[in-house]
This record gives sequence, structure tokens and C-alpha cells, in this order.
Amino acid sequence: MAEDGKLVEVELVKIVIQERSDQQYIFLREKGGERTFPIVIGFFEAAAIDRHVRGVETPRPMTHDLLARTIGALGAEILKIVVNRLHENTFYARLHLQAGTEHLQIDCRPSDAIALAVQAKAPIYVAEEVIEAVGM
Repeated sequence: MAEDGKLVEVELVKIVIQERSDQQYIFLREKGGERTFPIVIGFFEAAAIDRHVRGVETPRPMTHDLLARTIGALGAEILKIVVNRLHENTFYARLHLQAGTEHLQIDCRPSDAIALAVQAKAPIYVAEEVIEAVGM
């Protein structure tokens, strides 16, 4: 799917962590709208997102912290993340970075992208056709 289509800005509205399950949930809702949908993610990604939302610091950098610091140390910044595709019940995302005059798009899991976006306070977008495919 090309990312030229309509993008809908969303916000993270809920994180559900179930310690006895492999499946954790984050819920995204369109800004200024009613459409909401869940994405199933792993425990460690849910914990990282929750930690950043609550502002909890760790004594040493965790993986998402390390990646965010590396991006910054290389002189780049996180512009946004886009959940751009849904295929066979799996969401796909792209991390958009600005490095000098170069705009980079990096394929990644939505959970990792959202963890980085929350940390960097970067906007989160979902392609309209993904929202329509989810049917919410």
C-alpha cells in the first residue's frame, strides 16, 4: 500500500496489560472522532509504552530508549509513525525520520513504532483504508 492515501491522526487511549497472557492490547482512537480499534502487541512492548505514558524512568536504557537515543545521536528526529497496512490480521507500520535534508521511512512493527512515538511525543497516523478494513 502506498502512503499517498488519506492518513487519520490517532491517539493512544488505552493500554491493556494482562500478565498471564501473550496478547496485550493498545487502543487507538481517531483524534476528534469516534472510531477506535485495538492492536494486539507483546508484553514487553506494552510495558514499554505504558512506562513512557506514565513517565516511569528505568535505571538503564531499555531497547526503545536505546533506539530513540541512537536516532537523536545520529542527528535525526522522529517525525511521525504511520500504521499503513493490514494484511492477514497483521498490522504494519512505518517510522518516519528526518535526518538533515533526508526523509527516511523505516518498516517496523506498530508496537515498536508506537513506543517510539509516545517517547518522542510524535504524532501517530493510520491509513484510512486500514481503519476501514478494521471495520470500526
